[in-house]
Amino acid sequence: MEQGNDTQLSEFFLLGFSENQPQIQPLIFGLFLSMYLVTVFGNLLIIMAIVVDSHLHTPMYFFLSNLSFVDICFTSTTVPKMLVNIQTQSKVITYAGCITQMYFLLLFSGLDIFLLTVMAYDRYVAICHPLHYMIIMNTRRCGLLILACWIIGILNSLLHSFLVLRLSFCTNLEIPHFFCELNQVVHHACSDVFLNDMVIYITAMLLAVGPLSGILYSYSKIVSSIRAISSSQGKYKAFSTCASHLSVVSLFYCTLLGVYLSSAVTQNPHATATASLMYTVVTPMLNPFIYSLRNKDIKKALKILLGSVSRRGPIDSPS
Repeated sequence: MEQGNDTQLSEFFLLGFSENQPQIQPLIFGLFLSMYLVTVFGNLLIIMAIVVDSHLHTPMYFFLSNLSFVDICFTSTTVPKMLVNIQTQSKVITYAGCITQMYFLLLFSGLDIFLLTVMAYDRYVAICHPLHYMIIMNTRRCGLLILACWIIGILNSLLHSFLVLRLSFCTNLEIPHFFCELNQVVHHACSDVFLNDMVIYITAMLLAVGPLSGILYSYSKIVSSIRAISSSQGKYKAFSTCASHLSVVSLFYCTLLGVYLSSAVTQNPHATATASLMYTVVTPMLNPFIYSLRNKDIKKALKILLGSVSRRGPIDSPS
């Protein structure tokens, strides 16, 4: 590639995990294909179970179905491209493809954070203000909360994408990652990235630390309310409605923080790429298992859904 500042002709090279070990590429392909299929079908089952079971047409499961949809989109932004690159033995992603992938990664990762925050607020209202729950969490408010999540996520993604579009890229466009991660792309530019870095830090504080503070505040109030319940059965029932969500929040934030802490401690980009697997691939795959294993209503709905499918059997062809 000739050196120059014309970003329209640039290509990025996603080095992945084992560019020097081609013999294990088939193993990586099979592993990621399996994880991707489990993620898609697992989250689709959650969505279908919520849709077909009228008992799950509540705010809590409305937000869960949105989270499952976002998780499918989140994983689909990175894994299919990586599988294609492994299969074709190519590491190339076009400039336009890289910017597009980065935009949707920012969008769906942001939506994950916002939806987890909204779900924490929903549990807070349900446990701390149970008599007013259906009034506060009415259909209109739930729709507005989802709309707000999408608007903020889109605006945040557009902001970062436009700031990357102003950068010039020369040579050394090898990204030691399996996707176009914002920070990696920005620091491969040959123009000044001070504004990009400032916006990244500011938005990270506002859109990551802010929602996390909201989640922690909600659960501090929830814990106080649960402690005030006199019966142990009532305490268990109240906590069980939060257990799945709290597990997902812990998994998502711990892995996300682990990625950025590891990148700050170590200068090994491949270690950071491996850590990124946790929140981009592993967490969306585990979410359906967490909700199905720890939630009796979801397990019941899945049994009904799978039972109806098995009873229906193959569709007879018309004679």
